[in-house]
Amino acid sequence: MTMTPDEAAGLPVTAFAFPGPLRDQLNAAILDGSKTSTTSLVLEYRLADEPFPEPGRRSVVIDSAGEPIAVIETTEVRFARVGAVDLEHAVAEGEGYTSVAEWRAGHEDFWHGDAMRENVGDPEFTVDDDTEAVLERFRVVALIAG
Repeated sequence: MTMTPDEAAGLPVTAFAFPGPLRDQLNAAILDGSKTSTTSLVLEYRLADEPFPEPGRRSVVIDSAGEPIAVIETTEVRFARVGAVDLEHAVAEGEGYTSVAEWRAGHEDFWHGDAMRENVGDPEFTVDDDTEAVLERFRVVALIAG
């Protein structure tokens, strides 16, 4: 299914990572169907004063320029400690992870990066096994035609 930007207007916006190469990579994986899950930190939702995702929620995925590219629908939401993320979730993130250890290393690079630390307002922010995470599964329901 294809939608126009006007048809998708009014839906909440979802942005994967920060603008730049990682967002572009993640969006490509969403569009090719290899990315069907994502991990966020509970802290991110609290700081942004945003509601947690819920099954059935639809949102517009934006690219690094802020342009809409697709509409996704959340199919499952779980809350888990970072140390309890399973291999099925890690693989479904579509980033080529073949082990939970690889997933953890990749995510810690992101979470411990300057952009995330600035985003949370803590230059020494770190995650550990007990950090609360939101594990979300989703599916693409429409591509957005410019």
